[in-house]
Amino acid sequence: MFDFDATLPLMAVQFILLVVILNAIFFKPLTAVIEDRANLIRSSQTGAKEGLEQINAITQQYEKELAESRRQYQSVIAKAQADAQKLASDQVAAAQAEAVAQREQATQELSAQKVSAMAELEKQVDGLSQEILNKLLVGV
Repeated sequence: MFDFDATLPLMAVQFILLVVILNAIFFKPLTAVIEDRANLIRSSQTGAKEGLEQINAITQQYEKELAESRRQYQSVIAKAQADAQKLASDQVAAAQAEAVAQREQATQELSAQKVSAMAELEKQVDGLSQEILNKLLVGV
C-alpha cells in the first residue's frame, strides 16, 4: 500500500520547505497584522476607558456644581422671601401705626368739637335761661 522509498523523504523535505516558505511569506505577516490589530484594539479600549473615566469625572463635577448652584439659588430665594416678608410686616406695622395715630387725632378733634359744642350749648342754655327768666319776670 505505501512504499517507503526515496520519495518519502523528498516529500517530507518539500513539506518542511513549504511550511518554512508559507511561514515566511504568509503566516508571519498575517500574525504581525493580527497582533497590530489586537494592539490597536487594546489601545482603543484603553483610550475609551480613559475617556469614559474623564467623562464620568466631568459629569460628577458638573453635578456637584449644579447641586451647589441649586443650594445658592434656594438660599437667594429664601432670603428674598424673608426680605419681602419683613418689608410687608414693616409696611403693615407702619400702616397700623398711622391708623392708630389718625384715630387718636380724630378722637382728639371730636373731643375738642364736643367741648366747644358743649360750651356753645351752655352759652345758648344760659341765653335761653335768661330770656325765659326775663319773659317770666316781665310777664309777672
